[in-house]
Amino acid sequence: MAATATYPPPPPYYKLYKDYIQNPNSAPEPPPPIEGTYTDDVLPSLEEQGVRQLYPTGPNIDFKNELRSLNRELQLHILELADVLVERPSQYARRVEDISLIFKNLHHLLNSLRPHQGRATLIHLLESQIQRRKQAVEDIKRYGSVTLIEVFRVIEMKSLTSRGEKKRRNCLRKLLEHWMAISL
Repeated sequence: MAATATYPPPPPYYKLYKDYIQNPNSAPEPPPPIEGTYTDDVLPSLEEQGVRQLYPTGPNIDFKNELRSLNRELQLHILELADVLVERPSQYARRVEDISLIFKNLHHLLNSLRPHQGRATLIHLLESQIQRRKQAVEDIKRYGSVTLIEVFRVIEMKSLTSRGEKKRRNCLRKLLEHWMAISL
């Protein structure tokens, strides 16, 4: 059996750096910034988009109440649009613009909730991973000190007696999922 290092060797460019105390300017210059276009994943404000904001600004927005308020206002404007189309058809354009403004505000408010939704989704995924791994550990504890080879033998014998190839594959798949869950 050949001896192997616990850790990989350092990258070859470590030789470019000298002792900082002896020569603080020994480090090579950083590479130039990558050329190209960049995007900013921050949601621009409505003012930046040239849209009037109908809900209050600030960090403490009550999203639930503001969404309800905008929804009620949208319903009212749609009813007014129907009334305007019947009585004064020439004035419908202003009502359509008002409805468009409300929709833009609704969409912006909903998109402001996306980071929270992303965090909640990530938390849920991580909690389900933890639960699966705990279940896999419990399954292994329940079966005692059975080695992986012995488990494969048992599954192989069951599949030979039942002659069910699909059942055998499903058993192997479940076993490997449990095994991978605890080994990660």
